[in-house]
Amino acid sequence: MTVTSAPPETHDPRPRAGTAAYRRTVIALVAAAVATFAQLWAVQPILPAIAEGFDTSAGQAALTVSLATGGLAGFTLIWSGIADRVGRARVIAISLLLATLLGFAAPFSTELWTLLLLRTLQGAALGGVSAAAVAYLAEEIHPADAPKATGLYIAGNPLGGMGGRLLAGFAADLGGWQWGVAANTLLGLVSLVVFVLVLPRSSRTAPAPHAAGGPKPLSLGRRLRAAATTRGLLPMYAQALLLMGAFMAVYNVLGFRLTDEPFGLSQAMASLLFLSYTAGMVGSAVAGSATLRWGRYRVLTLATLLLLVGIGGLFTTSLPLLFLALLLLTFAFFSAHATASAWVGFHAVTGRAQAAAVYTLAYYLGAGLFGWLGGVVYDAVGWNGTVVLALTLTVLAGLVALRLRRLPTPAPAQP
Repeated sequence: MTVTSAPPETHDPRPRAGTAAYRRTVIALVAAAVATFAQLWAVQPILPAIAEGFDTSAGQAALTVSLATGGLAGFTLIWSGIADRVGRARVIAISLLLATLLGFAAPFSTELWTLLLLRTLQGAALGGVSAAAVAYLAEEIHPADAPKATGLYIAGNPLGGMGGRLLAGFAADLGGWQWGVAANTLLGLVSLVVFVLVLPRSSRTAPAPHAAGGPKPLSLGRRLRAAATTRGLLPMYAQALLLMGAFMAVYNVLGFRLTDEPFGLSQAMASLLFLSYTAGMVGSAVAGSATLRWGRYRVLTLATLLLLVGIGGLFTTSLPLLFLALLLLTFAFFSAHATASAWVGFHAVTGRAQAAAVYTLAYYLGAGLFGWLGGVVYDAVGWNGTVVLALTLTVLAGLVALRLRRLPTPAPAQP
């Protein structure tokens, strides 16, 4: 008599919160975020020094930020396709290495066009991290803990952004904008080393090779089509475009606002207001847990309302009140960003890497386009005009998000 044994119980081997593998994965991805955003935003607090050094306007100086974010946006889809072939962790490491090499060349620029070219290439290199990181966490961390891990990774964005801005501001006061850029490149190199040494090996079983006669893997074109046509993804991409646009419109000209009257701060003192990014770290970390309790749409809506209040507070001429407004808007923005980016990773069951890349594309297009436009408006009508631009973009984001109110849970992906 033949005895048939019961099939083994399916067990998801991916790490849960509290395990060593989970902690190492989060630490490594946070280090990658720090390396990325310290270098990407290195020039933002020292735009007045760049404008003075190259004898140019605020709008022209802001291109050193906008072209870097534009380069990042333009290469996210390319990096996502590469990541599907060679692995997401490897793409992140290659991306950071290329960006660091370009960062070391940037301080030697003697013409503005040279600096703009190097910043564009550096942004394009950094696109590999943004294209692969969220998808990597969605695949490598247990689904029950992936939103929390994503929130912690997003918290690394303001950590790198704040640390890089502070480092650049103080270094630029000592030796000019060149020192500010070089200091952040060194920070990026250290973070790259941490990523490579700490990231554990993948816990997932390698996918079986395609069997003859079986269903073929989806082509890149079909994955991109799914990323563009899946219901609910377009409004999520719009959140990235519009909210990031509002955020960057403010922060790109903040240095000019603080060094001009009525504040008249030095470069180093002005950079201290970027400590408001600590609120962004809190907002990113809190968002992951909050969505599990109250739902993604409610958290996104509340974050958008708080962002409006924070931006509205920027009309003040009181330095303490301006700092409080920056704290609120930074907390709200990163809460919204962590919620929307994790929502994309959850909702895009087909072409997840491509959906994450399109979200990143929209995010940095918003940063590049509206960050530059914020500088143009500042040159034309001053700070209050830039604040009105940011308010308008945030209201538009809130209206588009109404389409996410009753978004159904996505169907499982086809094998």
